[in-house]
Amino acid sequence: MFALFFPTASVNTLAFGFGGPLELTVIAGIVLVLFGNRLPGAAKSLGQSFSAFKKGIKEGAEDDETDNLDSE
Repeated sequence: MFALFFPTASVNTLAFGFGGPLELTVIAGIVLVLFGNRLPGAAKSLGQSFSAFKKGIKEGAEDDETDNLDSE
């Protein structure tokens, strides 16, 4: 029965690794239907987190430089 809907995939492929393009497309479609309205907010949150991370790295590097100048 499985082979009727997914003729290029085997049960082992789906159980132990990534499926083929058809399976990944079906999974992506299901994810979009279930979580589509939350994706913009998640992307915005991820962007803000990334910006805060970069800002923290930059401030940490500046602190290290001032610490090195003070110790000399």
